[in-house]
Amino acid sequence: METVSFGKTGLKVSKLCFGTMGVGSSQWKPWVLDEADSQPLLEKCLDLGITFFDMADWYSIGESERIVGSTLLSMVPRDQLVFATKAHYAMSDDPNDQGLSRKHLLSAIDASLNRIGTDYVDIFMVHAWDPNTPVEETMETLNDIVRSGKARYLGASTMYAWQFAQMNHVARENGWTSFVNMQCQYNLLYREEEREMIPYCQNQGIAITTFSPLARGWLGGSKHKARADSDVYFNKNYGDALDLKIIELVETIASDQNATMAEVALAWVCSKQAICSPLISAASLDQLESNVNALQLELSPAEIAALDELYRPRDVVNDYVPLPLPRHLGGVLPDK
Repeated sequence: METVSFGKTGLKVSKLCFGTMGVGSSQWKPWVLDEADSQPLLEKCLDLGITFFDMADWYSIGESERIVGSTLLSMVPRDQLVFATKAHYAMSDDPNDQGLSRKHLLSAIDASLNRIGTDYVDIFMVHAWDPNTPVEETMETLNDIVRSGKARYLGASTMYAWQFAQMNHVARENGWTSFVNMQCQYNLLYREEEREMIPYCQNQGIAITTFSPLARGWLGGSKHKARADSDVYFNKNYGDALDLKIIELVETIASDQNATMAEVALAWVCSKQAICSPLISAASLDQLESNVNALQLELSPAEIAALDELYRPRDVVNDYVPLPLPRHLGGVLPDK
């Protein structure tokens, strides 16, 4: 698989990144694969050339990190892998076991490294904005984590562009390590990051990784809808009449190209030069191979234009939207 530059850094990553929210424990979420079913997918990733893996401590409350680390590190040397993990969301009912405070971040990185079975991650990310912690406290702590050797680079996920810019500004003003990666939701049904976040990252040379390329499976057709059918977030924010028109066009193009809907949807994301490495996931080996096949699918300029043309601005929906329940207790969840 092709490797690409990670923004303006010297790091190289595989063109596709495997997102591991679906790896862990079905007791956490019914669509998550348990360890025995996850291992063949992780092994197949390596066979297909995927060496970039996105994790988070919150996924299956730590179990995902453990499975990913134990499986992959038993197969290849650590230096051949690029590991990203994230911290922020509540890991327990302890009020200090969440957020972007110094106390939590220092504990979180150590716990993640222990679960993964490594002494460093390539990218340590904040999973979302924390309105309850001073930006200076967060950025100084992240700088200390990099300087300690526990992380090589820093990234962030799902926040407003002004928040991301503020955090980077504080870091640079103080001579601290700044973010080199933004992970945001981006697909044919949700393109609001084209307004400010993507242009900001392009201007700053920040690598953009994107999650939910299939809009929780809806753009992938019926075989990919297990997540969508049980996802309150999806049912609240996707599925209006315009979405259905876009989905119908994806189906038509897939038929014309003798491809799957998932391949078309992912090929559209890959056609955007601003995107460094889209996150993919899969519930089966066939789905995983289909995702990788998307790299070989060339959409015509006319097909891309037709897909682009149907989109209309929509409400901003993401981690900065208030949730009805704490996440670890089953609140509305992001797909990342």
